[in-house]
Amino acid sequence: MIEELVTAAAATASAGALYLLAAARVVKQYERGVVFRLGRLLPEVRRPGFTLVVPMVDRLHKVSLQIITLPIPAQEGITRDNVTVRVDAVVYFKVVSPSDALVRVEDYRFAVSQMAQTSLRSIIGKSELDDLLSNREKLNQGLELMIDNPAVEWGVTIDRVEIKDVSLPETMKRSMARQAEADRERRARVINADAELQASKKLAGAAQVMSEQPAALQLRLLQTVVAVAAEKNSTLVLPFPVELLRFLERAAPLPGAQVAGGSPEPSGQGATPAPAGEAVGPEAAAQARELSGEFPPGVPEDVVRRLLEGLGEKGVPGLVGERAVSEAEPEAPGPLAEPDQNGGAEADRGRGADADAGDGGPGESSGEGGAPRG
Repeated sequence: MIEELVTAAAATASAGALYLLAAARVVKQYERGVVFRLGRLLPEVRRPGFTLVVPMVDRLHKVSLQIITLPIPAQEGITRDNVTVRVDAVVYFKVVSPSDALVRVEDYRFAVSQMAQTSLRSIIGKSELDDLLSNREKLNQGLELMIDNPAVEWGVTIDRVEIKDVSLPETMKRSMARQAEADRERRARVINADAELQASKKLAGAAQVMSEQPAALQLRLLQTVVAVAAEKNSTLVLPFPVELLRFLERAAPLPGAQVAGGSPEPSGQGATPAPAGEAVGPEAAAQARELSGEFPPGVPEDVVRRLLEGLGEKGVPGLVGERAVSEAEPEAPGPLAEPDQNGGAEADRGRGADADAGDGGPGESSGEGGAPRG
């Protein structure tokens, strides 16, 4: 009898253990349990933890309440300004009503994905290219509202929607690159022009200061020469005064020029320079005064005189130190004299003296043996 009772108790315990094993369920913290009893939905949603269901009668469905990340495949569309683009996005959503997510829609993941693709195409057609590139926050909000309206009935709420990338055709990329390059070039030119304006104002002020002190310009010239010479260039360019060029141009001899105060020079004879300090004619002095006016003010007179005399010694006509071949026209050569001209002249003078001696007075005798006249 006792053995039968022990056997029955053991069988009952085994059956209870098997029932517990078949009815026991564990719901995780981020999940909720929806029970269907004989196909009917029970209103109570099982909380996280240990729970029991009726084996072979109840069926438990677990629904995750975590935020689900759903990528939207790239959608190709034409914007409002007739530009073909490809846009892809991502949707973040979660289940707020496990019962509605299981009862109202067959597959809420697939439903949200299709709704997101349709809404994305609609947004592309209503927007312009500049909005897709620069005003994405507004587009994200509009896309979120378009997806969230039907998803509420499915027990799903949209957390946020983000447009990931906008793919443009290569031709449009090149056009936008040229536009950006032109805009940057325009700004660079404006900045450069502004810099030139400021520099011109500074240079005008510096020129005004230098005009008050002429020595400052000479110092600036020397600084420029030093800066150029520091570069170790093979060619050094120095400014040459225009006044000196005019002076040399006037001092250069002209072809066929005549000596001052005389006829053209005979062939083989040049102008003989006068020694330094010799007095010059009025024409040379006038020309020297005219040339001396070409020198900058403040040049000492002795420097001008020495320079003019040096040029005159080199044969430049009309300068100080020039000597004419003759003061006046050369005398015309006379008739050629006979070789015995001097001797004939002396004979004539001798004959004249003898004649004077022969033509004596009335009281003189004409010879040795002549008798005196009575």
